[in-house]
Amino acid sequence: MSMYTVSIPMGLAQRSLSLAGIIGILTAAFAAGLIYLLVTQPVSTAENIANGEVSPIVRAVAGVLYDALRGILKFL
Repeated sequence: MSMYTVSIPMGLAQRSLSLAGIIGILTAAFAAGLIYLLVTQPVSTAENIANGEVSPIVRAVAGVLYDALRGILKFL
């Protein structure tokens, strides 16, 4: 360790910023999946929203995000 380097423990502010960043990324990914569904399956998405059925939309968005993540991991 260098004389000029000081190890600073991760404080509450840094952890809260990390948590806010993770929540922001997850929210952006969910929004992107919902936009993708609105573009590719507008009728079924609109019907589910009009009927108040949220679980099919959440399942579809989760499926889209899972397929995207699987494709990214397959590429790497």
